[in-house]
Amino acid sequence: MKSLGNLLQSGDWKGEKHVPVIHIEDTIKAGELIELKVSIGDEIAHPNTLEHHIKWFKIFFKPEDGKFPIEIYTATFDAHGESDIFDEPMVKTYFKTNKPGTIHVMSYCNIHGLWENSKDITVE
Repeated sequence: MKSLGNLLQSGDWKGEKHVPVIHIEDTIKAGELIELKVSIGDEIAHPNTLEHHIKWFKIFFKPEDGKFPIEIYTATFDAHGESDIFDEPMVKTYFKTNKPGTIHVMSYCNIHGLWENSKDITVE
């Protein structure tokens, strides 16, 4: 069997324009609404053209003691120059948790494929 996991690419978002950048506090308060922002190209701009663009993000949270990740958010970016309209690969969402865990983000570039990043968060 072939695994999708073998196709996921990663890297340092400061040196690679395809890696999702996860903006969230390292430590959050249990049960409080927390802001989570995901973007592409914070340090190196990613092209946003019909020919080369980020198509979507998927954001997951895997609780430290959980078996599976929980999907938090899916964003699709569908305007890539039609009528001179371009959307930017950036989203903001909010969620609550009482458990520490890991945020996982996957993104898809129409030319360079699947990319991933993750960030651990603690809860106080």
